[in-house]
Amino acid sequence: MQSVKIYEMLDCKMVSSGTGMFGEGNFNIFDEWLSSQKRSLFPKDFLYLTGEGFVWLYMYEDGMNVPKEFEIIDFQGGLYAVATDIDQKTDKELMNIEIDKFLSENGFERDASRPELGNIITSPLVKKIMGYEQMDYYFPIKAK
Repeated sequence: MQSVKIYEMLDCKMVSSGTGMFGEGNFNIFDEWLSSQKRSLFPKDFLYLTGEGFVWLYMYEDGMNVPKEFEIIDFQGGLYAVATDIDQKTDKELMNIEIDKFLSENGFERDASRPELGNIITSPLVKKIMGYEQMDYYFPIKAK
């Protein structure tokens, strides 16, 4: 089985938490708000790291009630190389080596103009059954 998948994310609107850290300020409010959202798919939220902390994004749907603390942004989609991690135990250096090898063998390269994203793909129900979480790491890429 192939360990790297290629996804295309379309341009869309996202609700942004702003920059912060888990357990603090807007992140607590965002987490509570996110928990109240009706989801037809799990997950629709993504994280990325900046120099000041994390930004938490959630796919916006028309008519969604967004608290004033958050901003609706235009998310630039594109191609992503995606790798899955179990309980955050994967060696990140090895993951990057595998990603780069896959990209070079298949005519892609990393796209530094967009942030790397992550999301936990395991719903609370699935985690309860399996006993662990799976996380997808999204590496922005482009054709060579």
